Amino acid sequence: MNGAQPGVAEIAAWLDAVADGRADRDAADRWAGRWLLDEALEWEEASRAGLELLYGIDLRSGAGGPYLHDEEQVRGWAADVRARGE
Repeated sequence: MNGAQPGVAEIAAWLDAVADGRADRDAADRWAGRWLLDEALEWEEASRAGLELLYGIDLRSGAGGPYLHDEEQVRGWAADVRARGE
């Protein structure tokens, strides 16, 4: 995934990759945080919402516990982000 400011498609692709196990949740969290916390950037609503979902995607219910958001929920988020970006 590239170095230019991401749009809806790239953000949704990260969500898909997390849901499918192709992307590490910690890496997705760090990637989203890099963009979301850059105050010099402006975001349209769908991209900001998607980044906010990715930032924290690695949170667990407790030490060693399951993730707060399961794969099915993350797939739904990807679909919602895409729909909002249309």
